[in-house]
Amino acid sequence: MLVFGDSLSAGYGIDVDQSWTTLLQSRLASQGYEHRVINASISGETTEGGKTRIGFALKNFVPDLVILELGGNDGLRGFPTSVMKNNIRAIIETTRQTGAAIVILGIRIPTNYGTRYTRAFEKVYHDLAQEFGVPWIEFFMEGVALNDELMQDDGIHPNAEAQPLLLDNAWPIINQALLDQTTDQGKQ
Repeated sequence: MLVFGDSLSAGYGIDVDQSWTTLLQSRLASQGYEHRVINASISGETTEGGKTRIGFALKNFVPDLVILELGGNDGLRGFPTSVMKNNIRAIIETTRQTGAAIVILGIRIPTNYGTRYTRAFEKVYHDLAQEFGVPWIEFFMEGVALNDELMQDDGIHPNAEAQPLLLDNAWPIINQALLDQTTDQGKQ
């Protein structure tokens, strides 16, 4: 299982052992899954960087499932949403070519660039999930982002206390993807 994201998944500002990706490994084991979690997330990563790196990551780690959590840095920098959409589309297509499943953890951004940009940004995840039939969640940081007690002083990155909530937000689509894989393998 490959987590492919930015600082929200890289564990920025906290001990990596406290990150939601490490907690994911523990949850998988407790649920009887034998998957190993590889965290290929990089703080500051954009969808352009992800598009450039995905081929190598897929070849190097050969995951059954990719958990894609990218786009926040594109939005914070005001990158065109059409570019972001094309980059994520390329990541999905490249992943699917290997036979790996993929799920998307959607991100929301502050309205600094106006309502129109913010809506277009959030629509990228919706549109691609629909286009490819990819499981996704609208807002990975639901219940975390607007709670100062769960955020680091920078107001952007979740703290250690937020990590179990992030995992809880992501778990339903991760678990469903794993169940779908088990069902598909049983049909073969």
